[in-house]
This record gives sequence, C-alpha cells and structure tokens, in this order.
Amino acid sequence: MSEVALLQVIGLAVVGTGIVILLFIRARFMRVVGFVVIVLGTFALIALGVPQMASLPPAEEKFDVASIKTAADMAAIGQKIFFSKGQCALCHSIGPSESARCPDLKGIGAKLTREFIYESLTEPQSYIYLDYRHEGPPKEYPARMPYINKNPIGLSKNEILSVIAFLQQMSGEKITVSPSEITQAAETPAGAKVAAVFPVHGASQ
Repeated sequence: MSEVALLQVIGLAVVGTGIVILLFIRARFMRVVGFVVIVLGTFALIALGVPQMASLPPAEEKFDVASIKTAADMAAIGQKIFFSKGQCALCHSIGPSESARCPDLKGIGAKLTREFIYESLTEPQSYIYLDYRHEGPPKEYPARMPYINKNPIGLSKNEILSVIAFLQQMSGEKITVSPSEITQAAETPAGAKVAAVFPVHGASQ
C-alpha cells in the first residue's frame, strides 16, 4: 500500500470515528469533538485526492563554447536561459499581458542598445523607467528587477551576452553580439585549454 493510500485509509477511519461519536454519544462536548473530527478528516481526504507531483531539482544542461559558431547559436542558448536559469519569464512577457509583473519585452532589442540592456541586467537600479510602453497611462509594476549576475540567479557574462542575442533576434534586429566575445575557460595547470560551458538549469524550451 502506498503512503497516499495509507493516509486515505486513516482519513476515512477518522471520519468514521466522528460519525460514530455523533450517532451513539449524547454528551454535547463529545458531539462537538465528533463534528470537528469529521470536518478535519473530510478536508484531509480532499487534499489527498489532489494529484501529487514530485518536486525535483531542475535538470542541468551544458553548452560547449566550441559548438557556438554563429550569433544565431548564441541566441538559441539565450532563449533557453531566458526561460530557465535566468527566470526572466517569471516576470516578463513577450507580447502584451495584463498579468505581467514587469514590462513587456516584445521588441526590446530594437528599442535599446546592447550596452543599455547589459546595464539593465547587471545594474537594474541605475536607470529606471516607470513604463516602457509608448501609449496609454503609465503603469507601475509590482516587481523590482533583480541583479541577474548575482545570487540567487547568478548568470555569467557568457549567459548574459546570449540573452541579449536572443532579445535582439526576437525583436527582428541584427544580433550585435559576436561568438568571439564568449570568454573561454582558463588554462589548466598543465597548460591544456578546456572549453567553457553554459550551465543552464531547467528543461529546454
């Protein structure tokens, strides 16, 4: 018998005990106890009836720098980071959304330079817009932009450049980030070079 099934049996027993108390015991205090037991047992059974999903740590993906040949390759990696480790999609939408907690990023790569986007990601409080929209009344968003190059997100420079490449590509702009800007890993003590990787947490989009 599974753990959930065992808990369900216990919940049924608790409800049954409450029903027996109400049917056969006349003392007012015990009848109140019986009623409370029935209510709590019923709520427990309802909760156990909700499908349970295991909470597992996100999978880790690694991208070999040697495999990045074009700016489009960087944008593809940036898209994965945007929807996984970067956690950008938790607050930002790509396209109008009334439920967005932060500004809509559709076309942002065409509105802002790569230098401005980089500063907005690494020093988000240095220059603050009330709203990115060009029409309608200003809207104050409830969430504050975190420093994505620091914990808990902690994107590397390689990952930030890839996100910028994705934002530019998504906006229909020419990608101004070059694969040659990707920082290679430091040399090993023996002098052999090893390829840097992008550790990206979360499933691929």
